[in-house]
Amino acid sequence: MSGRKDFLSQPAPENYVAGLGRGATGFTTRSDLGPAREGPTEDQIKEALAKRAAQLGAAPPTAYGAKEKKDDDDDDDRFQDPENEVGLFAGGTYDKDDDEADRIYQDVDEKMDRRRKMRREARERKEREEYERNNPKIQQQFADLKRALSTVSDDEWANLPEVGDLTGKNRRTKQNLRQRFYAVPDSVIAGARDSTQFDTTVADDGGSTNGRDAADGTMTNFADIGAARDKVLQVRLDQAAQGSGNDAAAGSATNIDPKGYLTSLTKSEIKAGEIEVGDIKRVRVLLESVIKTNPRHPPGWIAAARLEELAGRIVAARNVIARGCEHCPKSEDAWLENIRLNDNHNAKIIAANAIKNNDHSVRLWIEAMGLETDVRAKKRVIRHALDHLPQSVVLWKEAVNLEANPEDARLLLAKATEMIPLSVELWLALAHLETPENAQKVLNKARKAVPTSHEVWIAAARLQEQIGEANKINVMKRAVQALAKESAMLKREEWIAEAEKCEEEGAILTCGAIIRETLGWGLDEDDDRKEVWMEDARASIGRGRYETGRAIYAYALRVFVNKKSLWLAAVELEKNHGPKEDLWQLLEKAVEACPQSEVLWMMLAKEKWQAGALDDARRVLARAFHQNPNNEDIWLAAVKLEADNGHEEKARQLLHTARREAGTDRVWIKSVAFERRLGQVEAALDLVNAGLQLYPGAAKLWMMKGQIYEALTQLPAAREAYQAGTRACPHSVDLWLLAARLEESAGLVVKARSVLDRARLTVPREARLWLESVRVERRAGHVPQAKNLMAKALQELPQSGVLWSESIWYLEARTQRKPRSLEAIKKVDTDPILFVTVARIFWYERRLDKAASWFEKAIVLDPDRGDTWAWYLRFLAQHGTDEKREDVINKCLLTEPKHGEVWQAVAKDPRHAALNVEQILKLVVDRLEA
Repeated sequence: MSGRKDFLSQPAPENYVAGLGRGATGFTTRSDLGPAREGPTEDQIKEALAKRAAQLGAAPPTAYGAKEKKDDDDDDDRFQDPENEVGLFAGGTYDKDDDEADRIYQDVDEKMDRRRKMRREARERKEREEYERNNPKIQQQFADLKRALSTVSDDEWANLPEVGDLTGKNRRTKQNLRQRFYAVPDSVIAGARDSTQFDTTVADDGGSTNGRDAADGTMTNFADIGAARDKVLQVRLDQAAQGSGNDAAAGSATNIDPKGYLTSLTKSEIKAGEIEVGDIKRVRVLLESVIKTNPRHPPGWIAAARLEELAGRIVAARNVIARGCEHCPKSEDAWLENIRLNDNHNAKIIAANAIKNNDHSVRLWIEAMGLETDVRAKKRVIRHALDHLPQSVVLWKEAVNLEANPEDARLLLAKATEMIPLSVELWLALAHLETPENAQKVLNKARKAVPTSHEVWIAAARLQEQIGEANKINVMKRAVQALAKESAMLKREEWIAEAEKCEEEGAILTCGAIIRETLGWGLDEDDDRKEVWMEDARASIGRGRYETGRAIYAYALRVFVNKKSLWLAAVELEKNHGPKEDLWQLLEKAVEACPQSEVLWMMLAKEKWQAGALDDARRVLARAFHQNPNNEDIWLAAVKLEADNGHEEKARQLLHTARREAGTDRVWIKSVAFERRLGQVEAALDLVNAGLQLYPGAAKLWMMKGQIYEALTQLPAAREAYQAGTRACPHSVDLWLLAARLEESAGLVVKARSVLDRARLTVPREARLWLESVRVERRAGHVPQAKNLMAKALQELPQSGVLWSESIWYLEARTQRKPRSLEAIKKVDTDPILFVTVARIFWYERRLDKAASWFEKAIVLDPDRGDTWAWYLRFLAQHGTDEKREDVINKCLLTEPKHGEVWQAVAKDPRHAALNVEQILKLVVDRLEA
């Protein structure tokens, strides 16, 4: 036998790769990878040895390469999470001091966050607006070009060449393609033949259809399309006016309140006949599966019972809920649903069974009491309930309400306060039934029982006010000290809410005491206390709580005695919602605190004059002269006082003295206006020339000079005055406007256009100059030129409400006014002139409620604009009541508007100098354009 091994037992030759001959390479087997898990590394072995040695209490085996752990390694605790308290504080308890410290740190954090919050928000809003202005959207960049396309005629559109089709070769190719002819299919010819025939057939629904009208199965109703479009635009206008704050009311909110959503579902009642039978069957199957799967789930039984009730099967509903009560005997909701679905007799039996299974359920006891009709039976039930639940405040209140005799109710409340000494409601109810002397004792007991209750202290303060001792004992001061000691002080906003509640219930002195003792709580001197308190006062006044606002202003004025803004705000409150005597007293205190404020002196003098005390008004102005010598405002107030009372000569002497003592351009302007008012044109012209010698930069003097020459029909002299004025005051817009209107009135439209062009170069980005240029072209009949100018103006000033209003009302077709107004509101957002234009659009469409709403929005936005009041009064003259018109006139008299294009033209007319606000308002209404 040979000693040579067989082929398979022989070793493989050198460099042999299995499968290489047949191409089976490129894969990996487990033998190539080695074991599935990698063994421990050397470092891991050393660490394990060191840990084992530490457990045995021996030194680490350094012979195996493990290192000794040095003491410095203990410093690793420095890098642990500070929130994860270990080591020293790991076993500590969280006591009252820790809670107070956490609360103090939280107050500090809130205070630091509030500091300069308004400035930070204003800066962020300004930066955002600046970014949006510097990085406009593509649609905004091309909006002006799209508007300019409206001026292109149909012929110009037709003559526009095709892009890329300007070569002769392409043009000849297109012409050859158009000249080719193709065979028309027979179906087209047959269709054309049938379209001229009149064929009447009977449709499936029994109606007659005409083949010609229903050839393609569609009909276009342009009236419905227009109505739908108007409705959509109206909704968008309302949403744009309301802003993002009312998204939820407008239906565009994306978040859903689960509680409110469920409440709305319970309010929606669906009748049985409105539900499909198939839907009821499907839901019934689902609910049966629910109660079979989990019979201990009360909501499933309740839902199944309500489904049967909704389907009109009341007996089946009662059976279902009865089974539910058997399976869920401890469920209040199931028993209450069972009681609701049954009549009174069966409901009493069910209520008794329910209470047997749930004798500590307050809701079941109250429901059982409600099933009784006799008062004595109700009392019996509620007393049984109190035997089982003596700590229930609700049951004690129900028991007290059942007592008709106040003495019995008082005894019940006394027992209730013994059983539940921590219930503030019961203590206050008991104090309300006691005499004032006993009520004080009850409140003292309540204060000792519940030392953290602010309601008890407020009730004590109101009791002192009731017995007339509010000024003797400062209860709220003691309340603040006691509550602060117990760490139970409310926040400033919550104290203000309590004060408003006291004001609403007639406790005015308690309201003031709360504000006086708590308004400064939580605010330091470095906070913006004045701004915070003024904001609090404005908020209370906005809610109709004027006494609270008055108390806030009084407290703020004790801290900031010399702040004129605070005095003005308090005076405004008294002027609108207080008696005249209080207003006079407040103004006297104001002028004593701020003797250098001429505004306060003039307000006091005006109030005295309007009350008919002319001599008192003169004495007030004399005191003002003593405190503010050579003050032009006080001089002019004295002149107005004498002139309005018919003492022209005395007023002229005062003006002469004022020009000598306190000579300013304003004094000279008033002097000229006074002479023009009296009709002394020559004297007025002499004063103008003299004033211009002293003040050549006074634009109003140049305007008056030109107007005097216009009144004398000396147009060349007026033109020269305006030209000299524009050279001396090149940035006066009113001067440029008067110069342009002079040329237009003389029939020189080209010259007026030239004046306005120079004005726009001198004073760029001025809306009034662009507006006058557009109006000049429109009045001259050059509507296309006016539209071109308006497009340029809106491109330069896209946020000008007056330009948008002019464009919408005069340069757009009636059908395009509403879409353009929507675009304008998106650009401008809030502008009273634009709001008035939108109101006029609704007025023209006979949507009177919408028009009135937009007029009121414009007035709220800017009450100082007289034109808005005039437009609203004109609207009410046609569609309002006498009471509404009288209310608008009274509000206008209180506001005393000073601005407005038509308003200023009427009010500053020398012939109307002696008219009051109501007379000027009626003149403006008559002068408004239709």
